[in-house]
Amino acid sequence: MRVVYYTAMTLDGFLATEDHSLEWLFPHDIDQSGPGGLEPFIGSVGAIVMGANTYAWLQEHGEAEQPGGDPWPYDVPAWVLTHRDLAPFPGKDIRITAAGVEQVYADAAAAAGDRDLWVVGGGGIAAQFAAHGLLDEVQVAIAPVTIGAGTPLLPAHVELRLESAHRNRDFVVATYAVLGSDRPED
Repeated sequence: MRVVYYTAMTLDGFLATEDHSLEWLFPHDIDQSGPGGLEPFIGSVGAIVMGANTYAWLQEHGEAEQPGGDPWPYDVPAWVLTHRDLAPFPGKDIRITAAGVEQVYADAAAAAGDRDLWVVGGGGIAAQFAAHGLLDEVQVAIAPVTIGAGTPLLPAHVELRLESAHRNRDFVVATYAVLGSDRPED
């Protein structure tokens, strides 16, 4: 099992605008079955971890992004790390928790089995996993747009090694092995 931070970002390193919008992402073309696309990746995923902003965005926009489909498109257990009071999607295996990253990792890794654990969204969540030595890979699709400010990809010092880079239509998809990170102060 690997812990993979799989995401998209702007060329200037942001996941979302300051008001948590992803509108910058949608005008750009990517082949979801091509290199770095969601289709080949999602089959390896056994559990998901995300932050509250990503989860809230899915609650607000998920149905619009999945026309005629399920606003919660995942069939694996998910953990949402938050101190907010968030409602789960009805009938879905979603655990809203304020537990620490190490406990969430243990629970999600057990659920994932030999499949990957996907850190979906929240650079802060990915940074926490890295700081605890629990992040193995960063896979990022880089869009041809800059937004100047917003939510950073990884708001921490994390050492990476480039494993591969591919073009997928408008995007450059880069995969990095995580070498290490500054550990949090106790």
